[in-house]
This record gives sequence, structure tokens and C-alpha cells, in this order.
Amino acid sequence: MTTSRMEAFSDGVIAIIVTIMVLELRAPAQPTLPALWKVAPIFLSYGLSFLVVAIMWINHHHLVHAVREVNARLLWANLNLLFWMSLIPFVTDFLGKNPKAPMAVALYGIDLSLCGVAFCLLRLELARQHRHDSEAAEYHRSVLRKNAFSATLYFLSAPLAYISIYASFFIFVLIPAKYFLPEKRLAATSREQGL
Repeated sequence: MTTSRMEAFSDGVIAIIVTIMVLELRAPAQPTLPALWKVAPIFLSYGLSFLVVAIMWINHHHLVHAVREVNARLLWANLNLLFWMSLIPFVTDFLGKNPKAPMAVALYGIDLSLCGVAFCLLRLELARQHRHDSEAAEYHRSVLRKNAFSATLYFLSAPLAYISIYASFFIFVLIPAKYFLPEKRLAATSREQGL
């Protein structure tokens, strides 16, 4: 299998994930502000999840272009990521319909944490493939630390939900926001070189 086939398959799965999420959106029966306000949590959970999936898709795109060898470890790690991502529509819908329920908030955090762990496994395989190139290896280690930090925060959001759902929501907004911060020049250089 080539990287282009793996990327095409992954892109197809991610497109289906986004489609399922948007199909869960329902317009209110009444054209009034109170009726619209009632569906706001569902729309907000969709917006947050769309942003998270978009960041995952962009990161996956960069990751695939750094692959040197499509092997069984890489394929299984990729399928693991797609599995946890495929649950995002479910946890998004559950959170949107139960935004104040700690269990719904915790489940959302756990799924995103498992997506983060799956990204770490993919990144570990890339670091292994680039172990003889010190600059590329350092770049992959740097991104791996960022992925691991995000996965840890998402995991912490689950028990926090039973203390304060607002602390969990803060984490849910903080992590996507940090992906918009500029990275070190090494990362940009590596991307330009196709790493």
C-alpha cells in the first residue's frame, strides 16, 4: 500500500465523520429565539468537534507526508486513530444533548484523549522511521510531546467533569486554541521538506 492510498482512505473516513456530525443537527421546530437557544448546546458541541476533527485532519495530512514506509505498524496505528475518531459524532451528539451531565462531558474527554493517544502511536512510528535523521527525529519528538500533552489534558477533563464541567469545557477549548499558536521554525522547515 502506498501513502496516497492510506491518505485517501483516511480522508474518506474523516469526511464521513464530519457528515455524520452535521446530520445530527436539527433546526428548531419554531422560528423563535427561545427555540434556537434550546438547540445552542448541540450546535456548539458540533462547532467544537468540527474544529477538533479539522485539526486532526490537518495533522494527519502532515503526518502522512512524512511517512517513509507504509508497514503493518503504521496501518494498524492509523486504523486505531480512525476508530476513536469515528466515535466523535456519538460523543458530540451525547454532549450536545446533555451539556451539563458530567458523564457526557467525561465521555467526550475520554474519546478525545484516546484520539490523542492514537496520534502518539502514529508519531512514534514516524520517529522510528526517521531515527537516522537527527533534525527530523527531533521534530517528531517535539510534536509527540505536544500530542501527549493534549492527550493527558483530555484525559484529565474526564474526572474533572465530576468536579466542574466548566473546567472540562475550558480544556476542550484550550487544546484546539493551542494548535493555532506558532510553532518553532524547525517544524516549519521540516514541513517544507515534506517531513
